[in-house]
Amino acid sequence: MTEDQMPYTHGNVHWSELATHDVDAALEYYKSVCGWDIQTEEMPEGPYHMGLVAGVPVVGIFDIKQMEGMQNLPSHWMTYLAVDDVDAAVQTTADTGGQVMKSGFDVPQVGRIAIVADPSGAVIGLIQPAD
Repeated sequence: MTEDQMPYTHGNVHWSELATHDVDAALEYYKSVCGWDIQTEEMPEGPYHMGLVAGVPVVGIFDIKQMEGMQNLPSHWMTYLAVDDVDAAVQTTADTGGQVMKSGFDVPQVGRIAIVADPSGAVIGLIQPAD
């Protein structure tokens, strides 16, 4: 994804993705409700589908069963907030009473990601977008 397709600003919602047990039903639903075109890319874990508006990717959709440790979770949307420094944001999460669920890890050509729960228990993804 190019920078002009996905603008980066600290604190903005940067990306959302649906982890689902029924990809086909989800794709049909969101194509019907939102009018998304779907682009699919093969990833090491399996197909990753992107919903596009006017040719620009706006969300991701994947089969939750392909993700180790997530198979028993219900289908859900995950939102990723852009931050300038994922590792600093993870430390701030811990320091302010949140929970670090998955420390920072790198995703090639995407950026550095962490999964945390805020002090109220709400789970959120943090992303330091790739340059």
